[in-house]
Amino acid sequence: MEIPKKHEKRIAKIGEKLRLLRTEAGYSSYENFAFDNDIPRVQYGRMEKGVNFRMATLMRVLDVHNITLEEFFEGLK
Repeated sequence: MEIPKKHEKRIAKIGEKLRLLRTEAGYSSYENFAFDNDIPRVQYGRMEKGVNFRMATLMRVLDVHNITLEEFFEGLK
């Protein structure tokens, strides 16, 4: 399914924030982060790159970081 152009920037910002959370958690590699937290490596890599993903996967990643949806999306416009 193709992502509408108007959503591409928003999804890219989500990916940027996930990358920031990972690096703040001490992981320089998305692959190591995914492996250590039992998240499919390719799927997580796509999330950071801003490729469309499932909300269930986002929730799983936020649980790893012990962050709520509200906290994650705060300030993200």
